[in-house]
Amino acid sequence: MSFKIGQDNQLVVARLHEAGVMLGDTMESEQLVLLPNRYVPENTVVGDSIDVFVYLDSDDRPIATTEQPLAKVGEVQKLKCLDVNFIGAFMDWGLPKDLLVPFSEQYHEMQVGREYLVYLYIDKASKRIAGSSRLDRFLDKTPAHYTKNQQVELTIRRKTDLGYNAIINHAHTGLIFQSDIISPLQVGQKLVGYIKQVRNDGKIDLSLQKPISQAKVELSDVILQKLKDNDGFLALNDKSKPELIYKLFNSSKATFKKALGKLYKERKIKIESKGIYLTDKQS
Repeated sequence: MSFKIGQDNQLVVARLHEAGVMLGDTMESEQLVLLPNRYVPENTVVGDSIDVFVYLDSDDRPIATTEQPLAKVGEVQKLKCLDVNFIGAFMDWGLPKDLLVPFSEQYHEMQVGREYLVYLYIDKASKRIAGSSRLDRFLDKTPAHYTKNQQVELTIRRKTDLGYNAIINHAHTGLIFQSDIISPLQVGQKLVGYIKQVRNDGKIDLSLQKPISQAKVELSDVILQKLKDNDGFLALNDKSKPELIYKLFNSSKATFKKALGKLYKERKIKIESKGIYLTDKQS
């Protein structure tokens, strides 16, 4: 097949059609997919390249769209249940044809109006795009080749006694410890994180803060600028509450203290009980 179902494709207009344009990976492709008229850019001609998402329509025929779904095959996304019948649950994933989550792929029986974390996959038998809330069937199936401090995409999965379980790059699971959490997290929330370590048993520890060696230099510059913008004084120091530090600098207290230490050693600030001051040479 010259295009990938459930993925973004850059395809070429092979020929015009009364219902739209026919797309393939080249103009000579034998396997073509229709992009309906309502999605065809103005003044499109044969040979033009168009970025599209390809899925199956209600008749299980490949169809292209320039709209973006909420998730693609191989991704995890929080989706809302729109309907339930004898086949399964139907989820809103941003396209005209709702996404089916078969009963056999539901971790808990789904209810209309509720939201669930769903993994999108291609059903081997029907070749259709389907969803599953049985995430463990699809995650941690490949070795986790991450490096310490590597930046990754996280999807919050659930709260645990130790913190929050998160999905890493739609492929693996890891843990954000409670001590590393500054602001409340929500199931389905997506955010940038960092690999703290991959343990010998394969479990992965995560952080929401940049590694201190990288972040403290950037934060020290921010602190200096904030001081200059406030006449050389800020009413907080290394004893301030973590919530206040996060509100002002979007930083953990540990990272903030490291940055203050750097500025103090460089004699750029004075730290007193009332707060921090710029030194005379920085004023």
